[in-house]
Amino acid sequence: MTVPLLTLNDGHSIPQLGFGVFKVDPDETERIVTDALEVGYRHIDTAAVYGNELGVGRAIAASGIPREELFVTTKLWNSDQGTQSAVDAMDLSLEKLGLDHVDLYLIHWPRPDLGRYVESWLTLEQLRADGKTRSIGVSNFHRPHLERIIAESGTVPAVDQVELHPAFQQRELRAFSEPLGIRTEAWGPLGQGKYDLFGEQAVQNAAAAHGVSPAQVVIRWHLQRGIIVFPKSNSRERMAANFDVFGFELTDPELAAIDALDRGQRVGADPDTATF
Repeated sequence: MTVPLLTLNDGHSIPQLGFGVFKVDPDETERIVTDALEVGYRHIDTAAVYGNELGVGRAIAASGIPREELFVTTKLWNSDQGTQSAVDAMDLSLEKLGLDHVDLYLIHWPRPDLGRYVESWLTLEQLRADGKTRSIGVSNFHRPHLERIIAESGTVPAVDQVELHPAFQQRELRAFSEPLGIRTEAWGPLGQGKYDLFGEQAVQNAAAAHGVSPAQVVIRWHLQRGIIVFPKSNSRERMAANFDVFGFELTDPELAAIDALDRGQRVGADPDTATF
């Protein structure tokens, strides 16, 4: 089973389907990521604040998978925004992961109240120049945040990882980002269980038509809409099901019916006001 590769605006490629480890217990991370790698995932998305980079690194080291076949993302946490603090945070993440570089490094949240995301972005440029990351991007950035870092650095982020699921499709943000070559990544792609996504008629109808699960339908919708997606699960069976989404294709009417579920329903924090 081959996961599609998307080309980033810096020329590097990224697997469109990955595995996320948000809220994965650090003590369980090595086992869970090992399962994900055995299922076939080659794109792992972690973050310093998740507290599980060590487990991700151990699973990678034990896997025997060549480094060039893996795509690893981690993120700069809010309290480490700045210049030297961001350099130190990157070095600590690499040490925990047991890697000499990551494939993608993101500013986790803009935290406009701190006023340091531009400084941090300029530092990420230097980290890329130093070979500690191949690509750089952001997470949870709204259009004004993106416009500011582009204007002050001249560098367009490779990705913007944002909350995105059928009830909250980020259409305006994507309409701004995608012409600039900024790839959209979805966190919470299945709605984090905070509303009855799988009970929506559009999702149920497509699942029945293709003989797949509602979760597989929603992951497939993301893929066909050009979004990079990394569902998470602690269950190997569900990991495998989430990965098994390339044997069917949603029709245009099925895609449109899921598109129609958009109602601006954010289930996570608003980046303009988040202060954690």
